[in-house]
Amino acid sequence: METRKLGRTGRDVGVVGLGAWQLGADWGSVDESEALAVLRSAVEGGVTFIDTADVYGDGRSERLVGQILKEHEGLTVATKMGRRVEQLPENYNPANFRAWNDRSRQNLGVDTIDLVQLHCPPTPVYSTDAVFDDLDAMVDEGRIAAYGVSVETCAEALTAIARPNVASVQIILNALRLKPLDEVLPAAQQAGVGIIARVPLASGLLSGKYDENTVFAADDHRTYNRHGEAFDVGETFSGVDFSTGLEAVRRLMPWLPAGATMAQFALRWIIDQPGVSVVIPGARNPQQVAGNIAAAALQPLSEDHLTAVREIYDELIRPQIHNRW
Repeated sequence: METRKLGRTGRDVGVVGLGAWQLGADWGSVDESEALAVLRSAVEGGVTFIDTADVYGDGRSERLVGQILKEHEGLTVATKMGRRVEQLPENYNPANFRAWNDRSRQNLGVDTIDLVQLHCPPTPVYSTDAVFDDLDAMVDEGRIAAYGVSVETCAEALTAIARPNVASVQIILNALRLKPLDEVLPAAQQAGVGIIARVPLASGLLSGKYDENTVFAADDHRTYNRHGEAFDVGETFSGVDFSTGLEAVRRLMPWLPAGATMAQFALRWIIDQPGVSVVIPGARNPQQVAGNIAAAALQPLSEDHLTAVREIYDELIRPQIHNRW
């Protein structure tokens, strides 16, 4: 698999990683044996970057990833912190940081975490010098090797990129969420900050497997957060209305390269964007893992493909969401 530098971490990672949210919670049930099968098949297939968070299943995802770290060397693991408390800027403080970090290090079974990301904190946090001074101190203490941020908006991403020691920015980027291409990716490239592309399949919309009759489980965020009831609605279907997203996918289908699935096309589109370090699709079984990894072997998309994505976005999606995030 092609590798790229993950920003200021200095680490090389495969362009297709694994997002481990679904192994913790919020996507219906995944039992432990299934979760470990997903992780093992990813690593055995060439994945070297795994993204998790302390709130995914209240630490379950981290603990499962920790089991894989005991079995394999050469992996880069990123976790996140900050969503275990009420989302107030004052809760992003040294005592909480260290408590969260201690718990994550225990869950992962490591002394030093490769990359810790602030987990979509309140917007004022990105402009608070003391927060980043303390993250610098945690690097000096050996608790973390590097730090980054996970953001909801492009404005937050640009504020973070301007910070001298932010190693990476995790942002929603997919064929239904093009705004980061305008300013965020060029700014990250210029600054040497890594871009971790999350929600790459728009919560499965871009898998091409859903239609108007699809029903999701009650404990799946695609049911309970469709209007932002539990967290930012941009995390569910990228904030796109479900029926509009289905129509966009139908229009993209004729553009699939020979032998490629809709999901592979969507992942290849992200890989082809200048400035992207790694894309982190989730998976619920080894077959999905293999399909995601195969996207890295596709030929880069043509200009006609890229133009088609842009035109479908401009007509259907841009009016709904472009100015929101």
